[in-house]
Amino acid sequence: MDVFDILDRLVAFPSVAGKPNGDIAGWIEAYLAKHTTQVTLLPGPEGDRSNLFATIGPCDVPGYILSGHMDVVPASEPQWSSSPFALRKEGERLYGRGTTDMKGFLAAVLAAVPALAALRLARPIHFAFSYDEEVGCRGVPHLIARLPELCAQPLGVIVGEPSGLRAVRSHKGKAAARLIINGRSGHSSRPDLGLNAIHAMAGALSAVVSEAERLTNGPFDPDFEPPYSSLQAGVIAGGHQVNIIPDTCTLDLEARAVPGVDPASLLAPVKARAEALAAQGFRVEWKPMSAYPALSLPQDAALAALLRELTGEVPLAAVSYGTEAGLYQDAGLDAIICGPGDIDRAHKPDEYILTNELAACQRLIGALGARCAA
Repeated sequence: MDVFDILDRLVAFPSVAGKPNGDIAGWIEAYLAKHTTQVTLLPGPEGDRSNLFATIGPCDVPGYILSGHMDVVPASEPQWSSSPFALRKEGERLYGRGTTDMKGFLAAVLAAVPALAALRLARPIHFAFSYDEEVGCRGVPHLIARLPELCAQPLGVIVGEPSGLRAVRSHKGKAAARLIINGRSGHSSRPDLGLNAIHAMAGALSAVVSEAERLTNGPFDPDFEPPYSSLQAGVIAGGHQVNIIPDTCTLDLEARAVPGVDPASLLAPVKARAEALAAQGFRVEWKPMSAYPALSLPQDAALAALLRELTGEVPLAAVSYGTEAGLYQDAGLDAIICGPGDIDRAHKPDEYILTNELAACQRLIGALGARCAA
């Protein structure tokens, strides 16, 4: 199968994050098994989703991981010009959900398997394909925990998120949470008999605004735009109608932290402000939604030098979006971002990747294979 046939099959799996992924993981497992690749499905604690890890070459020698996720965001937007889960070619564009983020990378990796297997690699190339990346990198921690039993300590991890095939050394970390304040309902004419959850949320929302302003004072990292950490309220909901005391109010908030700052710590002042409401009779729930650490690979790292050699370009210092790379680095592995496509096409109707972007990614993987065979 060539890269286009493989991408066609991958896009056809509606592997939306948070849903069972046995179909796509099983298909990839079967494909790899045909090429005598060492492949292992790693079920997650959910019971209906699995990561996948595979190796070409010797497992007991340090090598490189090509990392990607099998899940995609939903494709319910009415603006799609054709079925999002059926690959459509129009000129050099290949349309479909996940073509750029990031089944295009997976297809390029899988299409390279026969050639890599024929090289008899001296250093292994591993494939680490995760689930539920799009809902907070929930699957890959379980895969990372299993790495010591699956392979020797890798030399580095290349995360194939869309970067225009330009390597990227850094991104911010992120933490998101949902705050739910439960009060007591009643008629609006008797506010003394109820507990207004929206009014109570105002204090927590004020804490978000003040903390967001404080973060503009640093610490700073000039590689990023903006060069400081951030905090924002993204979604707020509560109440039924104007003459009813609202008994529930919900706030979704997120923090994005420059390297060296724990993103979860940026949410702590808001959590503390909300939990203090318990003394007034409110019931407060704090539900973490997602978290991943920042990525910060030194400019002089061997992995950065390798990607500079393979791509012919100096790695970019940073990007604004986040990836699983920070989790690999947090586990003690050097990691870098480098994949085909443009992140600006992701999570939109008529997402697409270009045929020449897939071809360039295949050449990059082939060059990595040549290095590992030397």
